[in-house]
Amino acid sequence: VQLQASGGGLVQAGGSLRLSCSASGLTFNRSGNMGWFRQSSGKEHEFVAGIRYNGISTAYADSVKGRFTISRENAKNTVFLQMNRLKPDDTAVYYCAANPRGILSTMRLVNQYNYWGQGTQVTVSS
Repeated sequence: VQLQASGGGLVQAGGSLRLSCSASGLTFNRSGNMGWFRQSSGKEHEFVAGIRYNGISTAYADSVKGRFTISRENAKNTVFLQMNRLKPDDTAVYYCAANPRGILSTMRLVNQYNYWGQGTQVTVSS
Protein backbone atom coordinates (compact mmCIF):
# COMPACT_ATOMS: atom_id res chain seq x y z
CA VAL A 1 0.00 0.00 0.00
CA GLN A 2 1.28 3.43 -0.92
CA LEU A 3 -0.19 6.83 -0.16
CA GLN A 4 1.30 9.83 -1.91
CA ALA A 5 0.36 13.24 -0.57
CA SER A 6 0.96 16.45 -2.48
CA GLY A 7 -0.18 20.04 -2.76
CA GLY A 8 1.40 21.66 0.25
CA GLY A 9 3.22 24.97 0.12
CA LEU A 10 3.58 28.47 1.48
CA VAL A 11 0.51 30.69 1.49
CA GLN A 12 -0.54 33.92 3.15
CA ALA A 13 -3.23 33.94 5.81
CA GLY A 14 -6.64 33.91 4.18
CA GLY A 15 -5.40 31.98 1.19
CA SER A 16 -6.23 28.49 -0.05
CA LEU A 17 -4.49 25.23 -0.83
CA ARG A 18 -5.71 21.90 -2.12
CA LEU A 19 -4.02 18.75 -0.93
CA SER A 20 -4.24 15.47 -2.82
CA CYS A 21 -3.59 11.93 -1.67
CA SER A 22 -3.19 9.22 -4.27
CA ALA A 23 -3.62 5.66 -3.03
CA SER A 24 -2.44 2.41 -4.54
CA GLY A 25 -2.41 -1.19 -3.40
CA LEU A 26 -5.65 -1.17 -1.47
CA THR A 27 -9.35 -1.57 -2.16
CA PHE A 28 -10.19 2.05 -2.20
CA ASN A 29 -13.90 2.24 -2.75
CA ARG A 30 -15.46 -0.70 -0.94
CA SER A 31 -14.79 -0.17 2.72
CA GLY A 32 -12.97 1.83 5.33
CA ASN A 33 -11.96 5.39 6.02
CA MET A 34 -9.50 7.87 4.62
CA GLY A 35 -8.25 10.65 6.83
CA TRP A 36 -6.11 13.74 6.91
CA PHE A 37 -4.02 14.45 9.98
CA ARG A 38 -1.50 17.14 10.74
CA GLN A 39 1.47 17.49 13.00
CA SER A 40 3.09 20.74 14.00
CA SER A 41 6.37 21.10 15.83
CA GLY A 42 6.36 19.45 19.23
CA LYS A 43 2.81 18.20 18.96
CA GLU A 44 1.18 14.87 18.30
CA HIS A 45 -0.78 13.98 15.20
CA GLU A 46 -4.06 15.86 15.12
CA PHE A 47 -7.15 14.71 13.26
CA VAL A 48 -8.20 17.18 10.58
CA ALA A 49 -10.83 15.48 8.42
CA GLY A 50 -12.06 12.04 7.45
CA ILE A 51 -14.26 10.47 4.81
CA ARG A 52 -15.94 7.13 4.40
CA TYR A 53 -15.15 4.86 1.42
CA ASN A 54 -18.35 5.90 -0.36
CA GLY A 55 -17.92 9.60 0.32
CA ILE A 56 -21.25 9.87 2.09
CA SER A 57 -20.03 10.48 5.63
CA THR A 58 -17.39 13.00 6.59
CA ALA A 59 -16.00 14.41 9.81
CA TYR A 60 -13.97 17.49 10.67
CA ALA A 61 -12.02 18.85 13.58
CA ASP A 62 -13.76 21.84 15.13
CA SER A 63 -10.77 24.02 14.28
CA VAL A 64 -11.25 23.51 10.53
CA LYS A 65 -14.99 23.07 10.22
CA GLY A 66 -16.43 25.48 7.69
CA ARG A 67 -13.02 26.18 6.15
CA PHE A 68 -11.80 22.77 4.99
CA THR A 69 -13.59 20.25 2.78
CA ILE A 70 -12.61 16.63 2.29
CA SER A 71 -13.68 14.78 -0.83
CA ARG A 72 -12.70 11.76 -2.86
CA GLU A 73 -12.67 10.61 -6.44
CA ASN A 74 -12.79 6.83 -6.31
CA ALA A 75 -12.21 6.39 -10.03
CA LYS A 76 -8.77 7.92 -9.49
CA ASN A 77 -8.12 6.46 -6.00
CA THR A 78 -7.60 9.97 -4.73
CA VAL A 79 -8.70 11.93 -1.69
CA PHE A 80 -8.59 15.72 -1.55
CA LEU A 81 -8.50 18.31 1.19
CA GLN A 82 -9.58 21.77 0.08
CA MET A 83 -8.33 24.29 2.62
CA ASN A 84 -9.75 27.81 2.52
CA ARG A 85 -9.30 30.85 4.77
CA LEU A 86 -6.05 29.44 6.05
CA LYS A 87 -4.64 30.68 9.32
CA PRO A 88 -1.09 30.63 10.72
CA ASP A 89 -2.29 28.00 13.22
CA ASP A 90 -2.89 25.66 10.28
CA THR A 91 0.85 25.47 9.69
CA ALA A 92 1.90 21.82 9.96
CA VAL A 93 2.93 18.74 8.05
CA TYR A 94 -0.23 17.19 6.67
CA TYR A 95 -0.53 13.43 6.32
CA CYS A 96 -3.12 11.31 4.59
CA ALA A 97 -3.92 7.95 6.09
CA ALA A 98 -5.98 4.89 5.24
CA ASN A 99 -7.88 2.41 7.34
CA PRO A 100 -9.26 -0.10 4.85
CA ARG A 101 -11.48 -1.79 7.44
CA GLY A 102 -12.37 1.24 9.51
CA ILE A 103 -15.90 1.95 10.60
CA LEU A 104 -17.55 5.32 11.00
CA SER A 105 -16.93 5.56 14.74
CA THR A 106 -13.17 5.19 14.32
CA MET A 107 -12.71 7.89 11.71
CA ARG A 108 -11.12 10.42 14.11
CA LEU A 109 -8.76 7.98 15.85
CA VAL A 110 -5.15 8.23 14.74
CA ASN A 111 -4.26 4.79 16.10
CA GLN A 112 -6.88 3.13 13.90
CA TYR A 113 -5.14 4.02 10.65
CA ASN A 114 -2.89 1.36 9.16
CA TYR A 115 -1.24 3.20 6.30
CA TRP A 116 0.30 6.67 6.11
CA GLY A 117 1.62 8.90 3.38
CA GLN A 118 4.88 10.77 3.60
CA GLY A 119 3.41 14.13 4.57
CA THR A 120 3.30 17.48 2.84
CA GLN A 121 4.29 20.77 4.48
CA VAL A 122 1.74 23.57 4.74
CA THR A 123 3.02 26.93 5.92
CA VAL A 124 0.69 29.87 6.45
CA SER A 125 2.31 33.25 6.94
CA SER A 126 0.62 36.06 8.84
